[in-house]
Amino acid sequence: MQFSRVTGAVVLLALIFGALVSIKVSRAQSAVEEQIVVTGEEVPSAYGAPPGFSRSRFSPTTTAYVLPPGAVYAGIIYEGDAFRNGPPDHLFTEEVEVGLPHRFGVAFELSQERFNGDFQNKSFSVEARYALADWNKIPLNPTLFAEYKFGTGRILHGERPPEEEMANEEMARRQHLNLEPFDEEAEMEAEANPKMPDAYEFRLLLAEDFGERVEWAMNWFFEQEVGFDRGREWGFAQSALIPIWLEHERLKGGVEMAYRNFTDKDTRGDPLNSFVIGPTIAWKPSANTRVDVSPLFGCTDDSPRAQVFVVFSIVFGPGGETGAEAPASTRNR
Repeated sequence: MQFSRVTGAVVLLALIFGALVSIKVSRAQSAVEEQIVVTGEEVPSAYGAPPGFSRSRFSPTTTAYVLPPGAVYAGIIYEGDAFRNGPPDHLFTEEVEVGLPHRFGVAFELSQERFNGDFQNKSFSVEARYALADWNKIPLNPTLFAEYKFGTGRILHGERPPEEEMANEEMARRQHLNLEPFDEEAEMEAEANPKMPDAYEFRLLLAEDFGERVEWAMNWFFEQEVGFDRGREWGFAQSALIPIWLEHERLKGGVEMAYRNFTDKDTRGDPLNSFVIGPTIAWKPSANTRVDVSPLFGCTDDSPRAQVFVVFSIVFGPGGETGAEAPASTRNR
């Protein structure tokens, strides 16, 4: 009888001890899980995508995927083009995008331009995008993009800079025909800058997270002007980023490049080929703000000597555990 009482007491103590251990382990696991959530970034995540792909603009020249429903992205973009001939061009763009249900999104852009002392509102754009599936359901996560651009300013400079050989040929022709000497500056001043034409553009956006360490995005685009000289442009832009400062992925670095092929109604067989490449860096001062800087350098005769992009962006919208941007090494666990 005494032995059974001792046995019962031992069993009771064992049960109590096991319960205490279970509670302690459960609390420890909860603490770990809470710590993982806290170390993440409270920014929206779109349909299972890492937030780095859910900010509308992946890098200065590249966009990727869509925003989550109800999220709002706002960005200010500066682009400085240093041409091989003539003064530089400065472009300023303000964009706002809203995430809609069912993987849709709409955006608006307003662009201003400063060139050779002139400043103007250049264009106003309306954009829409649609992701074909939730993140990682289709390889490379394809997204469709369409834009209509309303020209609101004047063409301050042509896509093709004036070439010395063409000017010399025109001068020789006039001398041969006993015409007045050719004055290129006078000819340019005599003609008023034509109005910026409207244009439409389509893009295929691709994006992928390789090995949870490398983030990559690529855009194929086609743009067609609907007036003036019916300029046509196609090409691609792509970027690859890796985290440098792992905590919250505050700092990322990588490489960015862009190729564009431009023709108009008179130069379909003689396209302008521009290719620029350079480093890119993304820094997050806070959970939902980001600064991107990309100095790109021209590699062809038709390219600008350099293009510098600076983007400041902010995302508003729901956050929480579903939007936590944990370090890359802990994603998808």
